[in-house]
Amino acid sequence: MIKLYWEDYEVGSSRISFGRTITESDIVLHAGQTGDFYPHHMDAEWCKTQAFGQRVAHGTLILSVGVGMLAGEINEVAFSYGYDKVRFISPVFIGDTITSQSEIVGKREHPKKADQFGFVDESVVVSNQRGEAVLAFTHVYLVEKKK
Repeated sequence: MIKLYWEDYEVGSSRISFGRTITESDIVLHAGQTGDFYPHHMDAEWCKTQAFGQRVAHGTLILSVGVGMLAGEINEVAFSYGYDKVRFISPVFIGDTITSQSEIVGKREHPKKADQFGFVDESVVVSNQRGEAVLAFTHVYLVEKKK
């Protein structure tokens, strides 16, 4: 575990994940976990008659995997506060390999507890194997300040 306090985050710092290939098993497991069995994800024959011509991974699956790929060491003084501006830009198909890249784009004081906490905004872009953005969002962290 690490302790990276609000004061330690630097705007402009970035990181990139390794790639991860999305499989049919990923889609099936996610459908079972969420109850989202829409044919866009599950029915290969029906999808052949649609615009994309094949099954599409759930957006929430790609969001979950994209976040998880950037998870490294546990920072015991930072907590995920949520996700802003989530946009599913392009579909992800079975066999696509995605990569997450992030950059710290902002820091701000907590409006009620500025002496204890601050927020850190991390811009995240998930891209496919062709370098095309498939998902973009801002991951907001609530981070303790040094005492």
